[in-house]
Amino acid sequence: MDAIWREMLEAARAVWNGRQVSEYVSCGEVAAAVRSKSGKIYTGICVDTCSTLGICAERNAIFNMLTNGEHAIDRVVAVLPNGGSGAPCGACRELMVQLMPDDYPSIRILMDSRTGREATLGELTPEWWIRPGEGKVAGK
Repeated sequence: MDAIWREMLEAARAVWNGRQVSEYVSCGEVAAAVRSKSGKIYTGICVDTCSTLGICAERNAIFNMLTNGEHAIDRVVAVLPNGGSGAPCGACRELMVQLMPDDYPSIRILMDSRTGREATLGELTPEWWIRPGEGKVAGK
């Protein structure tokens, strides 16, 4: 695992703090770090509510990146409740595809922080409804 992944894991672990905020809301069980193409790292935590108003850590980190004027993603890592890492959910993948319809296949995801195994978003989403280079709904 290279130094960039280690830096991103450190940033995500710095905000990883599972806690109950109210009887209806918990947060921080999952934390994420997103590295933009400019090299800046943005973090986010999951927020879970009893009425589906929550957000995944990866999308929270991406929204942080968008808030700060960037939209091009280079790498993504999530720290899971067990301390390991894994693939983003479908909603997070969908946001990344829509943000970068021509370049999403190159986004790197740290799949397993213990072994350093990574995959690209293109490998995780080989038949998405947006195809790179088309800029429109696939098949239309």
